[in-house]
Amino acid sequence: MNDSHPADAAGPARPAATETVRRDGLLASWEPSGRLAVPVIVLLVNVANLIGVGTVVLLLLGVDDGSSEGRLPVIGTAAVYLLVAFPVGTVAGLRRQRGTNRWLMAGRAPTASEGAQALRLPVDTALIAGSIWLVGAVLVGIVAAVAFPDARVGLRIGVAVLLGGMVTAGVTYLLVARAARDVTAQALAAHPPSGALTLGVRPRLVLTWGLTSGVPLLGIVLLYLDPSNPDGPGTGAVVLLVVVGLGVGGLATLLIARAVGQPLRDLREAVRRIGQGDYAVEVVVDDAGEIGLLQQGVNTMAAGLAEREKLRDLFGRHVGTTVAQQALATGVALGGEERTVAALFVDIAGSTGLVRRTGPEQMVGLLNRFFEVVVDAIEVDGGLVNKFEGDAALCVFGAPTDHPDPAGAALRAARRIGDAVRAAGEVDVGIGVACGRVWAGQVGAASRLEYTVIGDPVNEAARLTELAKDHAGRVVASAATVQAAAPDEQAHWMPEGETTLRGRDVPTETWVRRPA
Repeated sequence: MNDSHPADAAGPARPAATETVRRDGLLASWEPSGRLAVPVIVLLVNVANLIGVGTVVLLLLGVDDGSSEGRLPVIGTAAVYLLVAFPVGTVAGLRRQRGTNRWLMAGRAPTASEGAQALRLPVDTALIAGSIWLVGAVLVGIVAAVAFPDARVGLRIGVAVLLGGMVTAGVTYLLVARAARDVTAQALAAHPPSGALTLGVRPRLVLTWGLTSGVPLLGIVLLYLDPSNPDGPGTGAVVLLVVVGLGVGGLATLLIARAVGQPLRDLREAVRRIGQGDYAVEVVVDDAGEIGLLQQGVNTMAAGLAEREKLRDLFGRHVGTTVAQQALATGVALGGEERTVAALFVDIAGSTGLVRRTGPEQMVGLLNRFFEVVVDAIEVDGGLVNKFEGDAALCVFGAPTDHPDPAGAALRAARRIGDAVRAAGEVDVGIGVACGRVWAGQVGAASRLEYTVIGDPVNEAARLTELAKDHAGRVVASAATVQAAAPDEQAHWMPEGETTLRGRDVPTETWVRRPA
């Protein structure tokens, strides 16, 4: 026996702390958190608006008919409007998400309502940007219609600004959704996804289609339908529009690919580790759509598997590994079957006086060290420690699963236990071994079962244990057990004589260990 304690053997089946599967690398800086989140998102919104301004400039250059009359009032109006609209849009966005700003700046976790509001951050910023550009398109279109000799030029310019606004709103949505993933993760921790998809994959893909195909193709169609230019657009206008479509489409595709692809890679890594038996993993839930539901589902699955593994481990420690495996494979029910088994009973001699000398606490530690020796010796030969009975233990070989040599395994275990106990010198024991037919199965009630073996060999082993306490070798086996063992094990035993055991009418021929 050694000095290990029971707590060492009863450790958890999996680590208490989970390990988060996260993205890393340079692109992780796109996901600011805490105090950095607000200024970075504001900066990205302004960048998206500048992209929109650039898109509109390219569109207007492409459809410019060379007339300079009226251009100055339009440019002046657009410049003044941008100077006013940018700060107004920023303030409107901050006011709309002031609850999100509050908990981010305070460095605390959001409440459920604050989390729900934070999930609307990309949508809110895109709607504000779209509204500002819609007002700008109407305003600039009216000024152009008044300033240019041909009022239809105002329609052309208004449509160009409106297309630029659509691009701006779409890019704003994708940029903010990408940059706010850490904010989204914190929000979802307080307000988990429940099926009401805020950032579903479908609307994002539709939006990407609109930015990559819809807006450019619509722009080309409108160029040919422009009533102020009946001869149709020139080559330069079409080329510039295609360039705009390629640039904006490439950015949108990159953002949506990153937003969908990286979480799927994290999920694949988590599933791979779960498949290898590592249940202490957790995927960051940072998507409010279908991907977020999948992330949450993987986390729930990992937690459930970890809990099942813990229960299986505890179950196995209480009833034995082989019994637990059989129950998990076939279920549990009252009833059993007859089997040929070898029963080994081991009991500490003089335990009553030992408790008085050592005290209950020290006695428990001694028993645990003793039973650790018993369990190791039994399980190494494929046996089952069926039950602990105070300072004794009943062990069986051949149930609940078949054993090729139950008698030989029981006799080897008896010798191994005797040697280990003698080497430790802490207790004195008696070990009895018997073999024969028993009933093995579940007994009890439907709500509380216990696996046990019932039959004459069990009683015989218990009675032989009493004899063994007075024998020098401390191990006594029945003749039927030794004769059923393999020849190499029989060589370690010799006949002792016959005795009539308590509660039995027929004499029992006993065998003991042959002196080394």
